[in-house]
Amino acid sequence: MSSLRGLIRSAALMMMAGTMGGAIAVPAAGGPPASPVTLTFAGQTYLLRWSLNHQHEFTPPGQDDLSRWRDMVTINTYPGVSDGEGLAQVANRVLDNYRRNRAMVLRTSSIPRTAQQPAEHLIVALFSVRDSSEAVFARWRLADGRGTAVVYSHRLQGPEAAAAMAAWLKTQGTAVERSLMSLREVPSHRLLEPTIP
Repeated sequence: MSSLRGLIRSAALMMMAGTMGGAIAVPAAGGPPASPVTLTFAGQTYLLRWSLNHQHEFTPPGQDDLSRWRDMVTINTYPGVSDGEGLAQVANRVLDNYRRNRAMVLRTSSIPRTAQQPAEHLIVALFSVRDSSEAVFARWRLADGRGTAVVYSHRLQGPEAAAAMAAWLKTQGTAVERSLMSLREVPSHRLLEPTIP
């Protein structure tokens, strides 16, 4: 695991611990479900590669080495969050955490609740460490009565990573954000965490 991914994973775990009053739950059934769990994002199939506590990481075929991935979708669930106010608090804490960890916040947005749908929140941020650059598009929503974050990350490595990421964001950033905000079919916490209420 690279130091950049470790930083982001640690930030996510710290956020989950804070949301649950400092307690981190046990792994979901000791890891991922027995049958392959997939999701489709922007026309690409992603397979569940890693699960711990309430964090679940998916990568496309050919990117199964979690120390060398380029594209990842992470689902974080928040068992103590079941309403719009709690969801906004989690999103704001993650935003503060990103800033504390020196992320460049590129965009934030909130979609107000309607009679048919609760509010949603978006953070787009860029993490750069040495020869690695990672763009993070994080969306918070209520799903199956639980606060859920769906995070798409795109990572580039090498001495030209920052310049390549700037070019990628310019050409792909808007489309990625649209894909994330329109994503409806996401594995439920009931599937990902069957033994956790």
